[in-house]
Amino acid sequence: MTGHGFRRRSGRATLPAMADFMSHYAVPVAIGAVAVVLLLGLINMMRGGSGNTSQKLMRLRVLLQFIAIVVIMFTVWIMSK
Repeated sequence: MTGHGFRRRSGRATLPAMADFMSHYAVPVAIGAVAVVLLLGLINMMRGGSGNTSQKLMRLRVLLQFIAIVVIMFTVWIMSK
């Protein structure tokens, strides 16, 4: 699979260290953070919690989604090199 950002050496695909870190740690953490805040917002809404708390969680979720997209795009860019 040499056309997908992987480099082959002696039959084994290798990734640069940064791409490996980003794809195995940073991306899952970013996506997990978005999922946790989304679930907290849903729980707050289902329990009839404060509208102010829901608003703060929604703003935090949007911020975390932006960060996750930046992390994912950076990972894709690193892997294409």
